[in-house]
Amino acid sequence: MSQSSFLDIPRARSDAIHRIAAALKGVASVAVTTHINADGDAAGSVAAMARLLPQLGLQPVIVNPTPWPPLFEFLKDGMDDRTGGGPEALRSAGALVSLDVSDVRRLGSLAAAARSLPGPRIVIDHHVPTEEPAGDIVLADTAACATGELLYDFAVTLNLEVDQKIAEALYTAILTDTGGFRYSNTSPRAHAIAAQLVSRGVDPEHTYRRIYASLSPGRLQLLRDALDTLGVDSEFGLAWVSVTNEAMDRYGVGSDDLDGIVEHPRSVAGTRVALFFRDLGYGKVKVSFRSTGDVDVNALARQFGGGGHEKASGALVTGTLGEVKDRVVAAARGLMGPAAQGNGTRPA
Repeated sequence: MSQSSFLDIPRARSDAIHRIAAALKGVASVAVTTHINADGDAAGSVAAMARLLPQLGLQPVIVNPTPWPPLFEFLKDGMDDRTGGGPEALRSAGALVSLDVSDVRRLGSLAAAARSLPGPRIVIDHHVPTEEPAGDIVLADTAACATGELLYDFAVTLNLEVDQKIAEALYTAILTDTGGFRYSNTSPRAHAIAAQLVSRGVDPEHTYRRIYASLSPGRLQLLRDALDTLGVDSEFGLAWVSVTNEAMDRYGVGSDDLDGIVEHPRSVAGTRVALFFRDLGYGKVKVSFRSTGDVDVNALARQFGGGGHEKASGALVTGTLGEVKDRVVAAARGLMGPAAQGNGTRPA
């Protein structure tokens, strides 16, 4: 099969993209946003969209619910970031484009303003849709390896130029959400798009070093502490680690320094589900769920008001770190028990 066939855009995607373009006609300014604590796919998608919209005669402004992650600061050069303006900055826009957001509540402090915005409200995302998306004009496709893949299709479908800066943003989105092209969502199409982006000026080694090989000493100290908390239940194929808000303050690290920590329990031999608990310090714990095999962690995350993908999800849970850890580990055992029987693993 040729590379060009991998780059073919599904009809449902192209139809949705044309609907989005039609909805944006006549709009003066567009607020571009993503979920709280933006990751690489979110930041890359926002940066790419903010650079693509001017080609459609639109004025983009970035209004995120939380500050731009320092790790991806290199993507934002020269863009109009009005995140500090909060909901008022969003309300002043003529339209809203929410990227990598499956539920309006993931917009945090911007959720109410997003619900009441009178102009077009657009969502481009690759997660499992929820009952309340952040808009009513939706391009959602879980077959996409990242929201960045859908943004690449947006550019191609509308004959927009993908220059080096846009290519770097899209490459970052796809690189990070596929775990450096290691996760099961790494499709032939993901590689084909990556090849196109490299041909437009992306330097893979330089991008890798910026994202994965520029760690602060504090991040490594935090990882050391996290590994000290490693818990393993080999009977169920469970492994988990945790960090406290106090440790993050002590080492001077931010939320972007947590990226990849969950991969360490996931790498334990025999692990089917890995869990990462981050105590936020005010009676809330953020939980990251990762599956290495047959377990749908999206179903597990939904038990705690979260969601995401079958193999990668998250949730924000009320309680102390110890309480949340006990509840989530117990729920994971309950979910995995019947599945484990079918795989010859002894249930509890």
